[in-house]
Amino acid sequence: MAKELPFIAKNIKRHRDRLGVSQDKLSKMADVTLHTIAKIETGSTPDPRIETLRKIADALNVRVDDLIKR
Repeated sequence: MAKELPFIAKNIKRHRDRLGVSQDKLSKMADVTLHTIAKIETGSTPDPRIETLRKIADALNVRVDDLIKR
């Protein structure tokens, strides 16, 4: 059985898809590495640093709360 993705991963992907941007483009918009975005979205980094989440939220034009809510 496949492991369930963390809600942070799902929320980031959902907001990224809503904007129609790739992981690469989001990484540039948020000034974080592509590796960081990929690891968060695949669940390899289930609890990213708050500063990373802030950058991603700003790039997606959402609040950090929108990324961490269940």
